[in-house]
Amino acid sequence: MISVVVPTLNEAANIARLLDEVARETTPHEVIVADGGSADATVRIARERGASVIACTRGRGAQIAAGAAAARGTTILMLHADSSFPAGGLAAIADALARDPQAVGGNFRLIFAGSGAFARRLTRFYAWMRRRGLYYGDSGVFVRSAVYARLGGVRPIALMEDFDFTRRLECSGRTLTIADPPLLTSSRKFEGRSAAAIVLGWLEIHALYYLGVPPERLARRYYGWASFRRQS
Repeated sequence: MISVVVPTLNEAANIARLLDEVARETTPHEVIVADGGSADATVRIARERGASVIACTRGRGAQIAAGAAAARGTTILMLHADSSFPAGGLAAIADALARDPQAVGGNFRLIFAGSGAFARRLTRFYAWMRRRGLYYGDSGVFVRSAVYARLGGVRPIALMEDFDFTRRLECSGRTLTIADPPLLTSSRKFEGRSAAAIVLGWLEIHALYYLGVPPERLARRYYGWASFRRQS
């Protein structure tokens, strides 16, 4: 069984679509929504669609950690609520891991929603990074549950929790990229920013992270003071 963990915070506009897409999958699975205190209809919608809902500390790292702690499957899949899950995606994970028993986990090829040049550039940039072993939570990271436990799981840090985990995952063994079907995600977090600003911001955050700047300070820088306070 695959345990699908979805961290949420005020995702009423997205969660129904994602859960309906996952529900159509015939591969055995469970869905765990780890909610960080939504003030909208997120929790109600998730429960109506049969998901297990866990109330937990706000922050994506803490929420994923709480959801994974409740998982019963042999594989854990971490999905963002603004993702569009492809038909046959769970079967693709199960088949890929069955064909390669030494693989510890992996992710999906990621496509950003939108028909414009901006979305196409983001898609190419993420593909370029994945060839270098770099990927993030928005690409649908999956991992064998035993490996997740051995690695100590996702750390409940304010920012870079996905990068921190995938770095440890990459060091633990061979990982896989599911190219077909790909995962579709929103480009909303990049809206209003130029491609150059995105790359420079990415480089800055990673440089500061490697220099040991605490994740809380990185989060304030990444989100901006006002938006960060809304998420804290």
